[in-house]
Amino acid sequence: MSDFTKPLGYRLITGPDDAEFCARVSALLDQGYQLHGSPALTFDGERVIAAQALVLSHSASPESPMGSAR
Repeated sequence: MSDFTKPLGYRLITGPDDAEFCARVSALLDQGYQLHGSPALTFDGERVIAAQALVLSHSASPESPMGSAR
């Protein structure tokens, strides 16, 4: 079983391009994530669907899976 209590280093948020999507991205920014690249947009025939990648900066994550540099 995976341990999802630790923040993920990479997140891809997708959903309808609405206030809830913006709030989800904003909440991750408040947690120390940074936008990674431009958002992607598509149309599913009814609404615009957005995708935004976010990465957790090294300063916000005290444990690095690569270990410390020597």
